Amino acid sequence: MAFEEKRAWMLVLVTIASYAAYLAVVLRRHDGAAALAQTPYVSALLWTVGAAVVTQIALNIVVAILSPEGANTKDQRDREIHRFGMYIGQSFIVIGGAAGLALAMVRADQFWIANVIYLAFALSAILSSTAKIVAYRLGFHPW
Repeated sequence: MAFEEKRAWMLVLVTIASYAAYLAVVLRRHDGAAALAQTPYVSALLWTVGAAVVTQIALNIVVAILSPEGANTKDQRDREIHRFGMYIGQSFIVIGGAAGLALAMVRADQFWIANVIYLAFALSAILSSTAKIVAYRLGFHPW
């Protein structure tokens, strides 16, 4: 398995785990009496994003130590697959930005704006990495 494919797998798993942890914390904090938008979310969001970044870095280091043969090399195919995955993942960044902007224009609560943007970032990472994994597994044929 190519090192870049391993990175894509790690990003998918870390993103899913961190977003699930965020949802679990926020939903656990929510008491049924108040509106969901009144639930404290900022610290959970910051901690899960920070933990995801640190975990991703640590996993990259561990995998590079355990399989150093491809850790520092990228060939043309790796670069093209990376670019392809990033192009696909960017769609959710745009959708999240537009949704956040629309929510701000209708004066939605900050809770909803932050959560739609965080969801878009998570979906972008998952979609981008999934596209890379599929390209590595099924072959990549540039247009």
